[in-house]
Amino acid sequence: MEGSRRSSSTEMVSQNYRMGKTLGIGSFGKVKIAEHVSTGLKVAIKILNRRKIRNTNMEEKVRREIKILSLLMHPHIIRLYEVIETNTDIYVVMEYVKSGELFDYIVQKGKLQEDEARRIFQQIIAGVEYCHRNMVAHRDLKPENLLLDSNSNVKIADFGLSDIMQDGHFLKTSCGSPNYAAPEVISGKLYAGPEVDMWSCGVILYVLLCGTLPFDDENIPNLFRKIKAGMYNTLPSHLSALARNLIPRMLHVDPTKRITIPEIHQHPWFQAHLPSYLAVSPPDTLQQAKKIDPDILQQVLTMGFDKNKLIESLYNRIQNQATVSYYLFLDNRFRSGSGYLRGDFQEIMDEVSHQSSSQNQTSAVFPDLFRKPQLPVEKKWAFGLQSQVHPGEIMAEVLKALLELNVCWKNLGHYNMKCRWFPYHTESMLNSFPNVGRIFDNESTNSRTDDIAGKSWNVVKFEL
Repeated sequence: MEGSRRSSSTEMVSQNYRMGKTLGIGSFGKVKIAEHVSTGLKVAIKILNRRKIRNTNMEEKVRREIKILSLLMHPHIIRLYEVIETNTDIYVVMEYVKSGELFDYIVQKGKLQEDEARRIFQQIIAGVEYCHRNMVAHRDLKPENLLLDSNSNVKIADFGLSDIMQDGHFLKTSCGSPNYAAPEVISGKLYAGPEVDMWSCGVILYVLLCGTLPFDDENIPNLFRKIKAGMYNTLPSHLSALARNLIPRMLHVDPTKRITIPEIHQHPWFQAHLPSYLAVSPPDTLQQAKKIDPDILQQVLTMGFDKNKLIESLYNRIQNQATVSYYLFLDNRFRSGSGYLRGDFQEIMDEVSHQSSSQNQTSAVFPDLFRKPQLPVEKKWAFGLQSQVHPGEIMAEVLKALLELNVCWKNLGHYNMKCRWFPYHTESMLNSFPNVGRIFDNESTNSRTDDIAGKSWNVVKFEL
């Protein structure tokens, strides 16, 4: 039965796609350009050899990449149309992006003018922000993984090293390209996810504006030493003051002090010439899936598909020939339009914004109209940190954070401590209390903290 299904999958590939030239060759297979027979539109098909994947124990990695791509629907992230499995290969059908890698574009043009670099950077940040909102950390952002369409708009690609983030869990895998990797990644430290993508975006912005890498050395240990110390090449004088302000904030070696996406949105350099569709958070995948274009729908129905089944498949994000045709037509209209994303994507955001505004106005007059019924909902709560990392490593990170906050503590057990924190300390207070940020283990230290707390300082006591 399984063999019959795989055989029919092979026929599906040959019936639905005309294979063209090879665009690239990777570790597990190759990428080919192909024509979707029903629509006549071009796609890129990644052909992954099942035996090579199995021999390198990369099945989970490949499955994760496919799962993540199937979750995402954003104008600046490569579109996954469908996945077809045969006995020997996995065919991943994706959006075809004509103009190639951002890397080649930079090599050809050198450093970009600030307006062009800003436009590209704004699109990168929009796509990365959408990933993070959907709990996806890319972890391998670099110009080679950023594609440009025929209108020079960015498409984030290659989610092979990406991972799903979970609240309370840290990531530890050291991955990505060394020149774009954050200090905490190459040091093997725990990290949450978004902060390492922000570092990579900072390196990309530097490359866009300067035409060179901020951290570069043929000797890998020397390269890592520069990255860990934040010793990047001097910013050239031709950059504007605002650009010179933003880059160092993205390349801060301390991830807790590194600029975040919300802060980037507020930065004056980023806000200049910001397109309206990027000025607000994009609608989620479900909202986009439920906004069906009537013209595209009618175009697909003329191919002989059932209307009700097509609408149901679009609502439920089911991949089949009808939905593949729908999204191919939709993406083609975006690319061929005179203004990028002037169509459905903008309408969805306008509609969501209008609904939110109307609801707020109506609820002021009819306060009970939009009040949701308070039904009992069973939730699973987790307090603290959850990780597969050794407890000692987690505690080391916790103690590092306590030191930075000027917290003193007393060990009660191997993984248990009593803490005292002075949230509004002054320099004079720290000088008068040298044990802040260190271990206290006797009664005299305890009484000293009580004496200090008895002055005008507030003290917070807690236990870990």
